[in-house]
Amino acid sequence: MKSYNVYLFDFDYTLADSSRGIVMCYRNVLERHHHTGITDETIKRTIGKTLQESFSIMTGITDADTLEMYRKEYVKEADTHMTANTFLFPETIEVLTRLKTNGAKLGIISTKYRYRIMELLGKKLPENFLDIIVGGEDVQHPKPAPEGVLFAIGHLDCRKEDVLYVGDSTVDAETAQAAQVDFAGVLHGATTYDELAAYPHVAIMKTLAEL
Repeated sequence: MKSYNVYLFDFDYTLADSSRGIVMCYRNVLERHHHTGITDETIKRTIGKTLQESFSIMTGITDADTLEMYRKEYVKEADTHMTANTFLFPETIEVLTRLKTNGAKLGIISTKYRYRIMELLGKKLPENFLDIIVGGEDVQHPKPAPEGVLFAIGHLDCRKEDVLYVGDSTVDAETAQAAQVDFAGVLHGATTYDELAAYPHVAIMKTLAEL
């Protein structure tokens, strides 16, 4: 794999394992509204999608007002449970530090809220270590729309060919494709090798260390 000037990362299941917190928050909301029989694996398969889309997939509900109510309840749950139940993958800090030392610019493009990402990473990384974080509250059109990636490219004043987007899900692969940047998949999450390999990619990695 060639070296890039800019590395943009998804967050959940790419840099960090927040699945325990995510499952807990979804399950608290789902059970409150009597949605039963939804497995942890089903919940995990929605990671990377918007909260409304995930709730719709799990419950079959399409009413926008109901999904917005569930979203708000999830956010309240996450304020309590998410950070304490989120853990960076063992290689994350070392890989980011090496890329930064080699002169690369680093960013995160996520459907997760920016303040939540900063809350966790503020305890793990030096201030201003990352060049940009684009969270779910920063875009009108979430992934797989390319808005977040394109905003980062403009903010960092770089060329698309100098950018690698790294993620764990087909949503991330679709985002990179829509933004016309290279994609590398990482098998930290619930998405399989074959599912990621169906999309244009420069690598499918077992861990971020392969960067």
